[in-house]
Amino acid sequence: MDNYAQSSLELHLFFGRIMKEHSFFLEVGYTKANPEFIKEASEFKGKFEDLLYDVICCSQRVVSEEIFESGEVVTEFTLEAERQTSMLTGSALDENVTILEEKLWNNIAQGKRANCDCDLSVMITRINRRCLELLDGLISFKERTLDNVLSCKMFTVNYPLLIEHIIREAKLYQMYVRKLEEGMVDTKEDMKNVELFWNQIMMEHALFIRGLLDPTENELIMTADDFAHQYALLLTEARNMTDRTMESVTDKTLEETKKYRDFKKAGTKGIEECNIRSIILPLLADHVLREANHYIRILEQK
Repeated sequence: MDNYAQSSLELHLFFGRIMKEHSFFLEVGYTKANPEFIKEASEFKGKFEDLLYDVICCSQRVVSEEIFESGEVVTEFTLEAERQTSMLTGSALDENVTILEEKLWNNIAQGKRANCDCDLSVMITRINRRCLELLDGLISFKERTLDNVLSCKMFTVNYPLLIEHIIREAKLYQMYVRKLEEGMVDTKEDMKNVELFWNQIMMEHALFIRGLLDPTENELIMTADDFAHQYALLLTEARNMTDRTMESVTDKTLEETKKYRDFKKAGTKGIEECNIRSIILPLLADHVLREANHYIRILEQK
């Protein structure tokens, strides 16, 4: 039960926020030609914020400090990134979720663990089932958006590849929650599949960053392009990975991802401080930084 509770809550603390932000990026990417899509994206954003409130309520007793120390839930930039992004887009973000998560982290670090005023097993099962229902809807919504974009029935500022990218992440989240509800809490993942998935994600982040930087940011564009190239090579190596070579490839991936994390961290700081020319929202910069932090934790654990 403890593993089920911890695994579920830590999964939601990371991925629930990612889904909330996916909904937000879709919302602000549509035009006035599609007001119904703007409204639906905003509703998904609100539903994932509501889910996170329940997750935070139950987390104090069981989640590890490591999930926060990794920087995958919140970073030192997250709250300010939300405030700036909300101001820049005119679309609301509930920053109280971030404030509560920072408070949760502080309490856990100080050993202040309070019991949840609920039946934890029942509450988590409800959260997981509610999450699966939300994910069914969000995945369908993303796929409808992609179909409309690819058939030239809709314009959005989000790349088609970015929409495919966030569909894959939602399906991964969905798979993990389903496994938890099927009792597969301690099932070991195939590291090859993990690295293939996340190396693809990291490579695409570099491609997005490259494409969203102002053309005058030559040095940053070249650096992003180099990271895209390095992850393409790591993808090739991971596809050819065997049990004997897996550890060396994982070590190489971890080393590259730490360098990439540092690049993203500097970029997030530069965007928040208005020192980088781009069309990258501060929250998008922080979003991809948290995903790199998440991947680093996975690689270090393996």
